[in-house]
Amino acid sequence: MILEGQVAIVTGAGSGIGRAGALRMAAEGAALVVADRDGDAGAAIAREIAAAGGKAMAVTTDVADGAALERLVSEAMDAHGRIDVLHSHAGIQVEGPLTTVDPAGMDASWRVNVAAHFHLARLVMPHMTRVGKGSIIVTSSNSGVFYDHEMIAYATSKHAAVAMVKQIAIDYGKYGVRVNALCPGWVDTPFNDAFTRQMGGREALLAYVKDKIPLGRFASVEEIAEAILFLASDRSSFMTGHALVVDGGECIA
Repeated sequence: MILEGQVAIVTGAGSGIGRAGALRMAAEGAALVVADRDGDAGAAIAREIAAAGGKAMAVTTDVADGAALERLVSEAMDAHGRIDVLHSHAGIQVEGPLTTVDPAGMDASWRVNVAAHFHLARLVMPHMTRVGKGSIIVTSSNSGVFYDHEMIAYATSKHAAVAMVKQIAIDYGKYGVRVNALCPGWVDTPFNDAFTRQMGGREALLAYVKDKIPLGRFASVEEIAEAILFLASDRSSFMTGHALVVDGGECIA
């Protein structure tokens, strides 16, 4: 198992991509610290991992709360004494163009989609540099490498996340820590609700996926989990500062 003996923190682990990535890393031997603001969902994924023979603990965490992030890292270190992988995944979507997005929506997008990743990476970095190795994965989006119509808060924050990843990678590669952005495209989860509203409903979204994505379909969460495993493990040992786009070709169409 390629993550045997390693410890991984995953935020937003209670559902969707975060959940699938946590399950995939656990199946490859990692001990998981799963974080979600929904404590019941986090506890459920920890139980699922344990039932499959893996190791997991759940820490209820609102990533917009700096004190909660500090507690998450502290509890992971108390339990395991090390952090090898951070998948800082939790994020939000706020739809709309400049003149209709409430400033509070832009502020929330920045707080969750950028500042929370910054804070969490800052907290785990000393533990990784101390041992000279680690992998930090920040979930951005393919909206972090191209642009969506009427999604100013989302696209701006996701571009900022990619820029931040590149800057951290430049500064900390010399310590053996790799930092990469995961940039998924369309995955059929409830996270798409804002896009669905913005597009005018589920049927319009399905038509867009079929027409505009070269592969003509949604990704599954399991497909994105394989990309997470790649970035977390030594299979990507010479990759840092990269935005790994997994979107069926949408951003080049």
